[in-house]
This record gives sequence, structure tokens and C-alpha cells, in this order.
Amino acid sequence: MKTFIINNLMVYSEKETYKNGFIKVVDGKIAEVGPVSQYKQDDDAKVITLSPDYQVIPGAIDIHIHGASNSDAMDATNDALSTMAKILPKEGTTSFLATTMTQSTQAIESALLNAGKYIENQTQEHAEIVGIHLEGPFISPARKGAQPVDYIVDPDVTLFKKWQEMAGNQIKLVTLAPEQPNGLDLAAHLRGTGVVASIGHSDATYDQIDEAIQAGTTHVTHLYNGMRGLHHREPGVLGAAYLRDELYVELIADGIHCRPEMIKLAYNQITSERMILITDSLRAKWLEKGTYDLGGQPVNVDETKATLSDGTLAGSILKMNDAIKNTMKYTDCSMTDIIKMTAENPAKQLRIFDRKGSIQVGKDADLVILNDRLDVEMTFCRGNLAFKKENV
Repeated sequence: MKTFIINNLMVYSEKETYKNGFIKVVDGKIAEVGPVSQYKQDDDAKVITLSPDYQVIPGAIDIHIHGASNSDAMDATNDALSTMAKILPKEGTTSFLATTMTQSTQAIESALLNAGKYIENQTQEHAEIVGIHLEGPFISPARKGAQPVDYIVDPDVTLFKKWQEMAGNQIKLVTLAPEQPNGLDLAAHLRGTGVVASIGHSDATYDQIDEAIQAGTTHVTHLYNGMRGLHHREPGVLGAAYLRDELYVELIADGIHCRPEMIKLAYNQITSERMILITDSLRAKWLEKGTYDLGGQPVNVDETKATLSDGTLAGSILKMNDAIKNTMKYTDCSMTDIIKMTAENPAKQLRIFDRKGSIQVGKDADLVILNDRLDVEMTFCRGNLAFKKENV
């Protein structure tokens, strides 16, 4: 039995925040959590004693991430997914959805087959892939963004069923344009099979979004980007994201995909109850600046952003702990709000809140220790130390 205790730091548990608390982990699960005054010494347990300057939060669940460290889900190799799983704890991510993109049928199917098999046999030591996010090809050519238009197809229930079977039923979220032919049929099928239907790369009107919500969509992909914007006579996808409580809403908080003021506006309107922070990062994250590949397209990367040759933003190089820092800076939100947006909301949306998304007895010990500057000092994935800063 593997037992350890993290002691003497601020603990953000599901129900209460302990300014000076502890967490006991047994065999990868949270066994006890509470104030230090309730801590009982266990001679068989390793004790990690820190200070109240440190804080421990539940690991982030990045539900929209394509790649990192020169690896991408579309590479369709175990090495690519393993590389991502190993490096993401460095930024405080302990679970993620391997995200595909609009590409040829063969390329998508290779990625789905690979990810499905990998998920069934993945290691316990690194970030856990909790499913697949199928971003495209069922999107609008008018809002393609960096998705290659040649491979966009209309929503297709029969094709999706085939892909879900190939993926071992691991597709958990699908980005689609519900206004496209058969879009509502696919949304209804997804709802009926427990898959999240997300509005993204969509030119839908507000009334079309209303129909999509009735059909079963409950999610919006990367707010502001790849969608019909807000107009005083046509609220569009953006207006629906602001107004409809049925929708969880993703946001890339790098200050580039949307200005800091727009992040604050979105937060004020949507609040931490419905917002989910994502990175939407590509293989260039954790690499030096240069030219890299995204779905067969060259992507130019500098210190802050990734763009196609025509200047179109192409994913991000955002790290999750930087998304946290930026969001707190731009919105003045609390750490409790951050936990909702990085852990609780995605866990609830993916229906895994029974085991992830908060610090609670019985759940996976997915834990991130931050210093007073919100830098990641240590990360545990299911009770395994997946990252440790050298000075800790």
C-alpha cells in the first residue's frame, strides 16, 4: 500500500478551504483531507511538509488540446500521446482530451484508432487521457479558422458511429456546426449516446443555436474564435454563449485569441459557473520559436503565438498555469473560481466528477501544488509524482 501525506499548506478541498491543511493519499486515492489540527501521524506514510505559502488545487482537465513538445494527437502514435501525457503535469494538467482536427478521413481514423488503444493501456504515472475531442470535420467552411477547408464535410451520423466504434467509444466531445446539413441530427445522436455536442467553427444564428440546444448541444468551443460574433440584431453564437445557461463555454485565456478586456467581459457575463479554461495548444508548446506543422500546414511560432502563413491564428502555445495566471489578472477572480473553470466544470461536463475535478475523499489524487506566484511546484497524477520543480 502506497501512502503519503502532503502537510502544512493551503488546501482547496471540494467543500472547504483549509488555510493550514493536509491531504492523505492511499493507493492513488484521496483518503483524508482537513485542517492540520486533525492530522494524525502515520509511521508508514511519507510526509511532504511545505508551508502555508503553498497551495494545493485539483489538477486541471484540459478538454481541448492538440499537442505539446513536438507531439500531436494527429501524429497517431503512442509516442506522441505519451510525450503529451508526460509534459502536461509540468503546467498543472493531470487529465486531458486528445483533440483531433479536420483532416482526411484516413488521418482522422488513424488518430482515433491510436488514441482509443492508447487510452485502454495508458500508464498511471502521467496525465490521464480521459477521452477524445473530435474537432471537425463537421464544421462550417465560413468559420474554418485554421482547419483545412478541403477536408470539411457535412455532419454525418453514420460516419460518426463508425468513428466512435474505431475509437473504442472514447470520443467524449465533438465540435460541430449545427447549422450545417444534418447538424441537428448529429447533435441529437451525440446527446443520446452520452457524448458532448459542442458548437464550434460555426456560422449559426441565435435561432439556430436555440434549435441546437433543444437537439442536445451543451457546449461552446473556444469562445470568440471560429464563430458568428455579436450583433445588435443578430446575437449569433457569441450571444448564445453569453445568455444560455445550458451551455458550458471554453476560453483560450492567452490574451491573444481574445483581448484581456474581452476575457473580462466573458467572465463577467458567463461567470465561473459555466466557463472552462482550455489551452488549444499545438505541438509547438514547450518548444523554441520556429516553424512547425499543423495538419500538414506550416505554422510560424514566436514567443507568444502560432499563426499560418496568412496570419490566421493556429491553436496556441498556452500553458495551463499561464491560463490561470492570466485569468486571475484579467478578471480578478478567486482561486475557487479558477478551480471551477479548470477542474470542476470540465469534470462535470465529461461526467467524471465522481472521480476527478475536486479534492475530495475517494477521488483520484490528481493534485497540483502552486507557490505564491502560482508557479507549479509539484504535480501528482493519481497519486504518482509526475512533476517536481528542482528546488522543492
